[in-house]
Amino acid sequence: ATVISYSAVVSACAKGEKWDRAMRAFEEMQLCRVEANTISYNAAISSCKHPGLWGRALQLLRTMLDGSLQADTISYCSAISACEADAQWEQALALLQEALRT
Repeated sequence: ATVISYSAVVSACAKGEKWDRAMRAFEEMQLCRVEANTISYNAAISSCKHPGLWGRALQLLRTMLDGSLQADTISYCSAISACEADAQWEQALALLQEALRT
């Protein structure tokens, strides 16, 4: 499987609100040594727009930024939405400020 097919699966699961399946597919991609790209990270972050998952969204964003990938508007908006789902407004505002600086 390729990064494109894994990204499609993660994205479809995220859109279907199956965040647990999205995370499993993203983790499987890494176990199979398929290198994640911005699109696959964005899909995984997007799947975290449910209560209790904002920390996972931030972890994915930080992992992405610590690697060789650059976060885009979708990355930050998805992470902000995950914070919104858990009423983490201070963290959401901090992410917005970070996004505006980059």
